[in-house]
Amino acid sequence: MFGPIRGDWPDDNWKGWWGESPPYHVPTFILTHHARAPIEMAGGTTFYFVTGGHREALDLAREAAAGKDVRIGGGASTIQQYLREGLIDELHIAIAPVLLGRGERLFEGVDLRALGYECVQSVASEKATHVVLRRRAA
Repeated sequence: MFGPIRGDWPDDNWKGWWGESPPYHVPTFILTHHARAPIEMAGGTTFYFVTGGHREALDLAREAAAGKDVRIGGGASTIQQYLREGLIDELHIAIAPVLLGRGERLFEGVDLRALGYECVQSVASEKATHVVLRRRAA
């Protein structure tokens, strides 16, 4: 989600899709296979590039959040990794009626029911359907 770059960073010019003031306003941890120095942006967003995997990124985010909620964004593979390990307490999915062609399946190989997830809310509108899944307490 940080950018269109696949592979090593060609240079440090790319600083994300959002311009000089990203909408996050908090430390933001980017999963990558390619190390890069943190980028401080306007509005309190600092991008940190994590090469140690999804658990390391979550640990860093939890530490930075100091007891507040941590949000996870990313592609299907990223979300699947967190779901399979029961690391997502609540998942909000916005489904828009737009056909984009082929892509990755969000729940490929993930048995949500067996992992303890259940649908707790579904709200439909003309523009999108919002579905909230929550993991039952163990």
